[in-house]
Amino acid sequence: MNSTGDSNNPAGKAFFGRRKGKPLRARQARNLDELLPQLTLDPATPSPANLSQLFDSPVTRFRMEIGFGGGEHLIHRVQENPDTGFIGVEPFINSMAKLLGQIEGQGIGNIRLYDDDAAEILDWLPGASLDHIDLLYPDPWPKRKHWKRRFVSQKNLERFHRVLKPGALFCFASDIETYVNWTLLHCRRHGGFCWTARSADDWRTPYDNWPGTRYEAKAKREGRQTAYLTFRKI
Repeated sequence: MNSTGDSNNPAGKAFFGRRKGKPLRARQARNLDELLPQLTLDPATPSPANLSQLFDSPVTRFRMEIGFGGGEHLIHRVQENPDTGFIGVEPFINSMAKLLGQIEGQGIGNIRLYDDDAAEILDWLPGASLDHIDLLYPDPWPKRKHWKRRFVSQKNLERFHRVLKPGALFCFASDIETYVNWTLLHCRRHGGFCWTARSADDWRTPYDNWPGTRYEAKAKREGRQTAYLTFRKI
């Protein structure tokens, strides 16, 4: 397990928790052994001058989702945007195995994957290469002593700012109020992102064509409201 250290994470601990849950089924294990190596990015190799070189299908835009969890949102966006090349990052093995099953079953060609720390891929990508980054329901690390492990930090925002194209979007969704406020404060402090909301409805309303996620459903069951924040690189 590789990790990322910065001023908010002085111990150099990874920004994610456990790597594996319940035992995998035989087909899931096979996909991890055979399909994942075909789709995974390798930050030890030189980064491509143009990200279109990473994909088998012709793509003109590029979008990354960090921590795709059950993959509901990522698969939905992949299907509705066939001209976009997607990079999905998820260190949790069971989630990766679930997504690989959908990729195999649907013959999806406009996606590449990474199963470790997203910071490694962000550092590997060429500058101004992404049109969009999604960070949806990230681990909130709710205890104050663990806040330094939240993925939103000045160091990672600087990574976002480097790889996003001018005017590109960073979308963040969470049902944890402290993390929403944390993200707003960090983006304002960074200075390279403009929060696009003009009224409360802008951050209370889900994104266009939002498919919903299991995390969102759990938040609703438990009486928590999600904030959908959109930031534009300036």
